[in-house]
Amino acid sequence: MSKSKPIMIVSGVAAAAVLLGVVSYTATKPAADGAAGSSAVAEVSADPSAGVYPELEAYARRDASDKLALGRADAPVVLIEYADFKCGYCGKFARDTEPVLVKKYVDEGVLRIEWRNFPIFGEESEAVARASWAAGQQGRFWEFHKAAYAEGAKEKGFGKDRLAALAKEAGVPDAARFAKDTDGTAAREAVRKDQEQGYGLGATSTPSFLVNGRPIAGAQPLETFTEAIEAAAKTAKAAKKPGAGQ
Repeated sequence: MSKSKPIMIVSGVAAAAVLLGVVSYTATKPAADGAAGSSAVAEVSADPSAGVYPELEAYARRDASDKLALGRADAPVVLIEYADFKCGYCGKFARDTEPVLVKKYVDEGVLRIEWRNFPIFGEESEAVARASWAAGQQGRFWEFHKAAYAEGAKEKGFGKDRLAALAKEAGVPDAARFAKDTDGTAAREAVRKDQEQGYGLGATSTPSFLVNGRPIAGAQPLETFTEAIEAAAKTAKAAKKPGAGQ
C-alpha cells in the first residue's frame, strides 16, 4: 500500500480533513449486504451552505489544458474525484453514476469533473494511475478510464501487458510513447501530486469527492451527487447576482 506522507494543510481545512477521513472510511467499508454507502454521507442537505468548506474550492484547478478533466473550465460547479482503478466502488461510480452526471450536468455546462489519481492499493494501483496519465497525454484519458473500469477489468490485473491492452482498447495512437510516458518521471510526479493532495484532505479510502468544497465519500446514490451539484450551482448563481456579497 502506498505510504506517501500527507501534505501540510492550512488550519481552515483541518475540520474538513477530519470529516473526509471519517466519512471516507465509513462510506466505503463493505456493508453486511455487500453494498457501499453510509447514511452519514448520503444525508447531503439541500441547503447550499451545509457541509461546505469554502477553502476547499481552491483545490479545483480549472485548467483548460487539463487532459484528466471533463467540462468547461468556467463551469459553476467542479466535482473533484480522488480514485483508484483497483477500487471496486470507484468502478461502480464510473459505470453507474458518472455517465448520468456527464449527460445531465457536464454536457449542459453546469459541471466540470476533475480526476485525481489516488492509488492506495499497491504497485499495480500506482502503475495503472501512471498509465491513465500517459493515455491522457495523447488525449485518451477518459477512454482509458472507461476501459479500466469496465465490468471485470480490475480482476484481470494491471500488469504491463494488460496496461498496453487497455491503451489499445482506449485508442491511444502511439503505443511506444504510451509505454515511455507510463514509466517516466512526469507521470510519477503527476500521480504523486494528486495522491498527496488526497492524503492532505484526509481521504483514507476511495472514491472520495469534493463538490465546490463539499466533501462526499463513497459510491453514494445518484441523488447524493445531484443534490450536492444543484445546491452548489444555486450558490454559484446567487454569487453572480449584482450586489451579491456586498
